[in-house]
Amino acid sequence: MIDDIRTVAVVGAGYMGGGIAQSLARVGLPVVLADASAEFAEAAHARLLDETERFEASGVFPPGSTEAVRANLSWAPDLESAVARADFVQEAVSEVVAVKHEVLARISAAASRDAIVGSNTSTIPVRELDVAVEGPERFLNVHWSNPAPFVPGVELIVGRHTDPAVVPIVKRMLARAERWGAEVADVPGFVLNRLQYVLLKEAASIVEEGIASVQDVDTIVRTTFGFRLAFFGPFAIADMAGLDVYANGFGTFEDAFGDRLAAPRVLLDQVVGGRFGVKTGGGITGDIPPERVRALEDYRAKAYSALVRLRAELGPSPLEADAGEG
Repeated sequence: MIDDIRTVAVVGAGYMGGGIAQSLARVGLPVVLADASAEFAEAAHARLLDETERFEASGVFPPGSTEAVRANLSWAPDLESAVARADFVQEAVSEVVAVKHEVLARISAAASRDAIVGSNTSTIPVRELDVAVEGPERFLNVHWSNPAPFVPGVELIVGRHTDPAVVPIVKRMLARAERWGAEVADVPGFVLNRLQYVLLKEAASIVEEGIASVQDVDTIVRTTFGFRLAFFGPFAIADMAGLDVYANGFGTFEDAFGDRLAAPRVLLDQVVGGRFGVKTGGGITGDIPPERVRALEDYRAKAYSALVRLRAELGPSPLEADAGEG
């Protein structure tokens, strides 16, 4: 197996695949695009060059981005020629098992036996896809998030046959593109979409029950806990708020909604042990010594105030403006 990724092929040049290809080409990795036809691949290549130029001109991408993408991004007339010399192949076709099976079979047959093959599936377990891959030990899920040129987190999911040695190799490639790879288990939806879909389902229930409008739910999420999530995950936020407070809150929810919203064991175990989070020196995220509390408070204040300023500078999104929000 290769020890480093020097060349990349992306199969599926749509919104996600194109964004992945653009992200890697922008940091100097040679990337070849392929799609269902040469015409689609060529059109995607032209679109990505135009988009990169626009983003650089507007200051969204740093200076030199257009030159880098122009130098490193190319397209191939077919899948087989695109993957033939790639160290890493990223599949980014539609979220249909049969389609992915066909494409992954072609990729693994045409690519070098040493090449690493990654899917970009957002919900399908690796174990349902690796049956189509020749050499499944080099196969894993490398799940970028939308929009790929900007969202830094990437889920990494190994399958039952995946050689663990591929993970650090892929992580180095992601780090080069200023992306953070997080390893999660091979279950449907993984972590990102399991959380995201649960939030959407509960938000829809709130609207359907007449508790709040679509617009007001979105306002609450983006201006309260969603605002904090830009800097801290849910466990860190709970530790800062106080796990004893959360435990009491879950008691109210359990009375109203039953076991579905009962306090989770991971939280109750901490509370029973006298660990309420930051205020007691430790919680779910680990120990928090007193000398780190002031630094955490200062960081939080700077982060949140900077986000408030950014929000004011950018103004409302077009969706908010359409809804009549200020």
